[in-house]
Amino acid sequence: MSILLAIVIGGLFAASFYLMLRRSLARLIVGLALLTNAANLLIFTAGGLTRASPAIVPEGETAPTMPVADPLPQALVLTAIVIGFGILAFTMVLAYRSFQAVGSDDVDDLRTTDSLDLLPPRPIPALVPPPAQELAVAEPAHREG
Repeated sequence: MSILLAIVIGGLFAASFYLMLRRSLARLIVGLALLTNAANLLIFTAGGLTRASPAIVPEGETAPTMPVADPLPQALVLTAIVIGFGILAFTMVLAYRSFQAVGSDDVDDLRTTDSLDLLPPRPIPALVPPPAQELAVAEPAHREG
């Protein structure tokens, strides 16, 4: 079983590195997601996969009943999931903003952003609200007298 997991983890790492070396930001994000999943599987496999009971001490006992699953890899993977989600969310927002500024998800096109000099982002056509109708403002009547 551990040989199969090693092959799957190696395949996930290889696919993630391949996708992260591509020129598209969308592929970079998918590669990052694969990399975090491969790292989580690696931590679980290194911690040892067992079908043991949780490390909870029953009432009236001084030690848990053996065999007990190691809670450290589970805590590490839970932390890695949260950190990976935060990194993916930040990368997606960064890719969205760069697409607004450049108009492309190609990494080579990002080199042209040095000459933009902080221009406002171009609006995406589907998200632009329709122009507001200008209301005619009536001028106040002049009173004579």
